[in-house]
This record gives sequence, structure tokens and C-alpha cells, in this order.
Amino acid sequence: MSPAQFENVTAVCKANVYFGGKVVSHTILFADGSKKSLGLIYPGSFTFNTGASERMEIIAGACRVKVAGQTGFTPYQAGTCFVVPANSSFEIGVDNGVTEYVCSFLA
Repeated sequence: MSPAQFENVTAVCKANVYFGGKVVSHTILFADGSKKSLGLIYPGSFTFNTGASERMEIIAGACRVKVAGQTGFTPYQAGTCFVVPANSSFEIGVDNGVTEYVCSFLA
């Protein structure tokens, strides 16, 4: 799982805002060229497409996820993660509260 903080990174100040502010993230860049995004998901159901493979770590709260090709939703809570293949999509739903995540873009 992700550490409580990341050292020696560059934070992109401009937020990534999706679905009218229901999903908001900031990108952080590492010296080795890798990047992650740190975000919040408010209640609702949202579909995202992927270019690169993504590893989503749930830091706080809870959600349910259906990756393209799956027949149903899988619940995730703080301390768990899921991976979405490149060139795919996933639907993520938050029923109440706020879900916090760290998204790692995998090579």
C-alpha cells in the first residue's frame, strides 16, 4: 500500500476535475519519470477509460468497482486495491461519504 506521504515529488497544482467536481485529483511526478494521482470521489457512480494500466489503492472510505468484462461489482475499502488493464474502463461507485485514493500508472 501507499505510504502516508511521498517524498521528493513535484505536485501539479491544477486539479483534474471530473463529473462536475464529484471526482477530483492532483498529479504528482517522481524523479524517475513515474506519476501518480491522489484523489477524492464523492457519492455517485462514474465510468473512467484507461490508456495505461492503473493500480487504484483505496486510502480511506469505501467503493464498489466493476472493471470492463466483469459481470458484477466488487467492494473495496481502505487498505485494499484493484488493477485496471490498459485500454480498458471501470465503473466506480461511492454510496456515502468520501473515498480517497492513490492511482499509480503502471508501465
